Amino acid sequence: MSDEQTTAVEERFIKGTAIVTIFHNEENLYNVARIRVKETNLTLEDKEAVVTGYFPRLHEDEYYTFYGHFKEHPKFGLQFNVERFKKELPQSKQGVIQYLSSDLFHGIGKKTAESIVDTLGERAIYKIIKDPNVLKKVPKLSGEKAITLVEQLREHQGLEEVMIKLTDYGFGPQLSMKIFQAYKNEALDVIRRNPYQLVEDVQGIGFNRADELGRKLGMEGNHPDRIRAGILYVLEQECNQIGHVYLTFQQLQQQTIELLQKNHQDGITFDDVMDEMERLKDDKKLVLADDKAYIPPLYYAEKGVATAIKRVLEQTEYTDQFPESEFLLALGELEERLSVQYAPSQREAIQTALMSPMMLLTGGPGTGKTTVIKGIVELYAELHGCSLDPGEYKKDETFPVLLVAPTGRAAKRMSESTGLPAVTIHRLLKWNGQEGFEHNEDQPIEGKLLIVDEMSMVDTWLAHQLMKSLPVHIQVIFVGDEDQLPSVGPGQVLRDLLQANVIPTVRLTDIYRQEHGSSIIDLAHAIKKGELPPDIRQPQPDRSFIKCTTAQISEVVQKVSANAFKKGYQVKDIQVLAPMYRGPAGIDQMNVILQELFNPPSQQRREVKHGDVVYRVGDKVLQLVNQPESHVFNGDMGEIVSVFYAKENTEKQDMLVISFDGNEVTYTKQDFNQITHAYCCSIHKSQGSEFSIVILPVVKSYYRMLRRNLIYTAVTRSKNFLILCGEEDALNLGIKRNDDGMRQTTLLSLLQSEDVPHDPNEVPFMADANIGMENVTPYDFM
Repeated sequence: MSDEQTTAVEERFIKGTAIVTIFHNEENLYNVARIRVKETNLTLEDKEAVVTGYFPRLHEDEYYTFYGHFKEHPKFGLQFNVERFKKELPQSKQGVIQYLSSDLFHGIGKKTAESIVDTLGERAIYKIIKDPNVLKKVPKLSGEKAITLVEQLREHQGLEEVMIKLTDYGFGPQLSMKIFQAYKNEALDVIRRNPYQLVEDVQGIGFNRADELGRKLGMEGNHPDRIRAGILYVLEQECNQIGHVYLTFQQLQQQTIELLQKNHQDGITFDDVMDEMERLKDDKKLVLADDKAYIPPLYYAEKGVATAIKRVLEQTEYTDQFPESEFLLALGELEERLSVQYAPSQREAIQTALMSPMMLLTGGPGTGKTTVIKGIVELYAELHGCSLDPGEYKKDETFPVLLVAPTGRAAKRMSESTGLPAVTIHRLLKWNGQEGFEHNEDQPIEGKLLIVDEMSMVDTWLAHQLMKSLPVHIQVIFVGDEDQLPSVGPGQVLRDLLQANVIPTVRLTDIYRQEHGSSIIDLAHAIKKGELPPDIRQPQPDRSFIKCTTAQISEVVQKVSANAFKKGYQVKDIQVLAPMYRGPAGIDQMNVILQELFNPPSQQRREVKHGDVVYRVGDKVLQLVNQPESHVFNGDMGEIVSVFYAKENTEKQDMLVISFDGNEVTYTKQDFNQITHAYCCSIHKSQGSEFSIVILPVVKSYYRMLRRNLIYTAVTRSKNFLILCGEEDALNLGIKRNDDGMRQTTLLSLLQSEDVPHDPNEVPFMADANIGMENVTPYDFM
């Protein structure tokens, strides 16, 4: 077979019928199929060929033309990569009868098909598609059957026209299939009417792509649809990338105008943008209140959080439920049993927690948050006369204490420190994928005491899902470190709760965890104050600083990691953290070097390639998106335990099995973009985790990302050893830059107001599972 036998103008094609579908992905319509070749303009010895690409499932009764090129697959041999395709209509009278009476068209038997062809001729299908009314001429064909036939014909034949036109518009086959799936045969009408609708409806199409299409269709300058799409794009970007819950009218107007005038210098005024903001409000796409513009799910989520907190705080039965003498006696017995002595602030925290409907517990590393949590749980059981052994409860009995955290790793740490079961928030609320959570205001969770750890990681949307699922009578304790990074998703819930001063709060400030004279904890608390210790470059038993440039970072990290590895530390205990993905000191480059160090290629070690990345058995990997149905979440770390090649499984594609602390999850080829190597990961992804050794490069090339809470979060991930490497000036610069008040939220004012304000345009809250759970977050690019 030689592609050179085709002319430079003539497209390479093969025509034929389907023999078998080898693989079909219902979500993105990626297919691998074997066809019987009837005609081609290529030299092809075999009369069968494997075609791959994005197109609907093939039917044996249909005839197809595929345009594209042959490519040699390293494992599966010669394959024809399809760039576009079309279904060929049968040309003979018998062919049309056979086609119409096939399983593709329900209710049309052979006699009916013969009647249609006898009446309309061999070009019956063309005539029906062009003018469905011609079916009225067919004897004894009911109106209902005629309507069904037309719909099915359009379904089976309409895709070709859509795909060809989308290709003309510059869309590749994968995006074209996404567009067709969103709109079916209406796709071209939608695009011609308003190409900017794609931004709202089709994942993977951003504003700039739609704007390019809009220009081709004459929608330039201050066209209302263009302005509308720009407004939504700006607001969603600011929420999902910066973490804002709202933008002021002026901010939204100014940023929208800047976006729209990048490609067009036509005058777009604030009034133009305001007019479209009002229309978006009327369409329930925006909430406009008090000079602020919100995405509706975030607006109602903040209101929901505030309402739920006020409802919990209205409970009065806990204040005097135990005489202080009874509490102190029980506390003393607990101290004796656990061989501990609580400090005054810890005693205050335990008492406040048990005597209040809700409490906030915050403090930095080494201040005893874990000790207090264990004390609260133990004393709760003692005072209420209930068991903390889940095995003692029958199936219909409710275990009173609920321990949750945002991630699996944080929940595991919580469980290890308390000896009690702890789960993720998603698991507690029973996530059902696209259907949302099983638990909500109509079906609340069951329990008497709820403790939420790592609250700084909880975004506005998830906080609302949790709070609206609380039963009428429950005590709630939020635990977190207010100086850590805020949530990846929109909002700053913990910080707003603390600043509101409406919830009983205990701040732990005294440092107790000074194992082996830990200087890491001292460093963390100095960073909280915006200070860099004068001895930062002097080696300590548990930390050190290695001076180097950006160009030297990779080599230094490699040598430090190799040294730790030689001393017997496991790969999972050694974690390199960095704030950015790209560049010579970026996460991507580090992972290439560290994979070669920790898990080099071997004949005994299976591997698969995904783009430029190689995944091997034994690799340390990171989950990039939430997959609640598998109990795996953004930031979870696991290990590849198995690799299965396509020829070995029924899916006919490469597969990985990854163990997340014993929870094994299978990934097929199209899921590989959900993971990445984790030898080095972003500081944001490390939240909720601790590692024996943390290696933290800090250089000026990270300037855009360097902030006090970022460095503080990284430092506090280290349990035993911290190795800083880079430039002292960069470290000092980052510590001096603070993020306080950077995010725009309304939760603080809602909590402090006497009543949660009612919006006259309010619609019932509709949970948007994408808020705070997007496949792509700002931190995926750091």
